[in-house]
Amino acid sequence: MLPGQRREVVTPGNNRKQYVAGALEARTGRLTWVKGQRKTSALFIDLVRAVVAAYPKAKHLHFILDNAATHSSKVTQKALAALDGRVVLHLLPPYCPEGNRIERVWWDVHANVTRNHRCKKMEALMREVDLYLEARNAQATPSPVLRAVTARRAAAA
Repeated sequence: MLPGQRREVVTPGNNRKQYVAGALEARTGRLTWVKGQRKTSALFIDLVRAVVAAYPKAKHLHFILDNAATHSSKVTQKALAALDGRVVLHLLPPYCPEGNRIERVWWDVHANVTRNHRCKKMEALMREVDLYLEARNAQATPSPVLRAVTARRAAAA
């Protein structure tokens, strides 16, 4: 913006939030994600179930996680127990986002989709997030080129 000019910033509603939880497959870089209205144990459990469904032949699924309370809550422990030991949690030290590869994916999503977006509704923004992550999975790489692909797909939808 030039000095003395004011630009209108479009925001999606009244500070409404939506959360995305994801799991990054270490070998292929494939992302599995779920969305929810709150960052709760239920959202994490939905993610675990989505990963279990995506990898039905895997004997053990290892999750490398930060120390969020949702990862070790009683509700989560009960849900994991019902999976008969298929899911193994590995907690990183506190304040170690650099140690978790999925954090780079979220930084990329913020840089290319959610930060400075022009969506008028939350649903449109979440569609852009989905399209971006789908394109990322198709290319198996985080790439700034995806932003243009996402915008074209959103316009066509």
